[in-house]
Amino acid sequence: MSMEADRGIVLIRAAVGLVFLPEGMLKLFKSEWLGADRFAAIGIPFPDLMGPFVGLVEIICGALILLGLLTRYAAFPLIIVMLVAILSTKIPILVASPEDPQWWIFSVEKGKCCGLWKAEHAWRTDFSMLMSTLFLLIAGGGEWSIDRLLTQRQKHEADL
Repeated sequence: MSMEADRGIVLIRAAVGLVFLPEGMLKLFKSEWLGADRFAAIGIPFPDLMGPFVGLVEIICGALILLGLLTRYAAFPLIIVMLVAILSTKIPILVASPEDPQWWIFSVEKGKCCGLWKAEHAWRTDFSMLMSTLFLLIAGGGEWSIDRLLTQRQKHEADL
């Protein structure tokens, strides 16, 4: 892999890690804003359990991705988080009507209803994070990662 491409992976890791790490903290420490209370408002089942759980997943996986440690493994749960976020908070905006903001088991958040352009605006960050995290699942942590150091060490030990 070229040096330029590897620098790009570091930037993608930084973007993903520096979005998920503080978002996870907000889910734990500002539950009325982004955690359990918000999960309850949009219809996520078991919000008092899922809010802190998702927060911890985002903190742990975000930190691992920042370090480039277990990058592919850390990307997978974050992909699931992003898919659930899109299904629960963005797709309802697209398909709900102002007269009936309820869709499936999820509700459109107040002030965000309805239609294609509102949905596009709402999911731009989620879509970007999903694509970036999918990239890390495929590419791994890159040359400048703890993953690479561990792989080189294991290869060196195997050669001895």
